[in-house]
Amino acid sequence: MQLTLLKCKLHRACVTHAELDYEGSCAIDKDLMDLAGILPYEQIQIYNVSNGERFTTYAIEAERGSRIISVNGAAAHKASPGDRVIICAYATLDEKELADFKPSLVYCNEHNFVTGTGDTIATQVA
Repeated sequence: MQLTLLKCKLHRACVTHAELDYEGSCAIDKDLMDLAGILPYEQIQIYNVSNGERFTTYAIEAERGSRIISVNGAAAHKASPGDRVIICAYATLDEKELADFKPSLVYCNEHNFVTGTGDTIATQVA
């Protein structure tokens, strides 16, 4: 059996640009991509915390150290500069891979500086 699990995420990154006339994708600071483990052209899901939009696109590199998160093409209708987003990538694993698997979690502030990293999400309590 194969299961799809969260591979990595950038949690509460801040959109810096929304470029309607740019070729569709999401440009992400190369440092953030590397830290999270997002590859160029990898499919990503974006969850807009600010407006509730959820959409699929692919990642492209933005200049290393720029802190850019640019939502491009048609997706620019779904996010605006200043919006906080969660950017996720998923992986399909077989049962043998599950025992050692941990996601890469990267937490960002409103300026896209990393405030923390991890590989587990705390259990939600009532």
